[in-house]
Amino acid sequence: MLKTHAKYNLGQVVRHRKHPFRGVVFDIDAEFANSDEWYDAIPEEARPRKGQPFYHLLAENDHTYYVAYVSEQNLVPDETGEPVEHPDLGDLFGEFDNGVYRLEYQLN
Repeated sequence: MLKTHAKYNLGQVVRHRKHPFRGVVFDIDAEFANSDEWYDAIPEEARPRKGQPFYHLLAENDHTYYVAYVSEQNLVPDETGEPVEHPDLGDLFGEFDNGVYRLEYQLN
């Protein structure tokens, strides 16, 4: 049985530890669940451990919006208190309050 504990929660705003972007957590994998090609494209000296939570983020930087897949070791909480402006936020989340977006979606 896989036992992991995610440090960050759905709707939480986080920053990348090394790269200049931040985003909102919209999904969490208990451990690495992307392709080997994706993983192998990361320089060996920078590759994160696979056996840790990985987060799907609605991400933004100074130039664009995108979806990012980031290991827990490379994330830190965003302390700015500022909302994220990603255009897809409204599809999953409601109000931004105290650094967190409230999960708000409808199931079919």
